[in-house]
Amino acid sequence: MKILLTLLTSLLFILNLNGQDKTKDDVFEFTIDSSAVNTLNSTLKNLYAVISGEKGEKRNWKQFKYLFKPDAKLIPSGKNKANLYQVRYMSPEDYINNSGTWLEENGFFEKEISRRVNTFGPIAQVFSTYESYYSEKDTKPFMRGINSIQLLNDGKRWWVINIYWAQETENNPIPKAYLPD
Repeated sequence: MKILLTLLTSLLFILNLNGQDKTKDDVFEFTIDSSAVNTLNSTLKNLYAVISGEKGEKRNWKQFKYLFKPDAKLIPSGKNKANLYQVRYMSPEDYINNSGTWLEENGFFEKEISRRVNTFGPIAQVFSTYESYYSEKDTKPFMRGINSIQLLNDGKRWWVINIYWAQETENNPIPKAYLPD
């Protein structure tokens, strides 16, 4: 009887520890699609798809994190109050914490409209021009820009290493070379 009680207590302790480690992603029981990183194209398509969704729609942050190599960075650029360009370095987790709630509360769709790819061996550099919408039903984007995405193929899958981006402005329009033909 003591052995059975000890086993039950141990099992409850382990289950309780596992319960404490649950993230908000676990609550929604999202899964990871490992095939999403088999090709460069599927990795990029998944990158855009995973952050996109209508207002009130949860994002699959497990899948988002799965796309990135450990220590990967997301690097937005823009002008500060002194009108100088600056950058901010974020981990995928920082991006989720800084933008996740906004994406869900406002609705957000980022759609790739053009892509220029350079590869050498296991590395790829992609200039991916995007348009951003609040809803998939919107006909006019509220923002456009270019994502500079660096990726690595380790022989098994593609990993996002960095995403470095800039938004289009009146003084910095997207060059025709990076728009659809």
